[in-house]
Amino acid sequence: MTNDKSSVFRDPNRWVRQLPLIAGTLGGILLMINRLSTLELTVSQSRSDAVGVLLSALLILAGLLWQQVQARSPESVQLQGETGFELEGGLPESARAELAWASHLLLTNTATRSLVVTYDAQVILRRGVLGPQAKVNPGPIVQRVLATSKAVYLVDLKLYPGRVEFDYLPPNTQGIICQPLGSQGVMVLAANAPRSYTRQDEAWIAGIADKLASILDVAIAASGKPD
Repeated sequence: MTNDKSSVFRDPNRWVRQLPLIAGTLGGILLMINRLSTLELTVSQSRSDAVGVLLSALLILAGLLWQQVQARSPESVQLQGETGFELEGGLPESARAELAWASHLLLTNTATRSLVVTYDAQVILRRGVLGPQAKVNPGPIVQRVLATSKAVYLVDLKLYPGRVEFDYLPPNTQGIICQPLGSQGVMVLAANAPRSYTRQDEAWIAGIADKLASILDVAIAASGKPD
């Protein structure tokens, strides 16, 4: 099991969610101390204590409800494997440059930690944390993406039996997006946390994929398939 320093701070908002609970509990304790230390109670003080107890109870209740309602940040892990960058040498230089640029953007601006691109049944890019094997055998999920030209987002990989087909990704990958590159290629993005891609991320990834598909179509058609 891989240790990750981020697991200690996996939920940066946990203290914020606990503030109402802490404030309510502290207020109740202070009210009790004040009541016990008062020798003679006045009517106004009794009313004030009642209001204070009510406010403390409401804060405690709000704190308990908030912890249930507020979504927690997904836990991230350190993907297992060595970091590397493999790019198909037979591609035109323009296509290589675009692939390098796009993969760098995705690895540095999203939860993506590993990236594999296949085109025309060949692996043309592997970058980030590399999986145990370089060969990609398209399974049912990738084949569906190729057939429908529609992306598939597996938000929490451990929940999907079909995850076995992604043996070319780090073994502890948490989430995957399979993004089509036209009708001939697929870009597979592996994340280090479940439910980590937002709608904005998905739209941005789709836009980058469309650009790459156009560039690869033109570049490879002009120079032939990569060797």
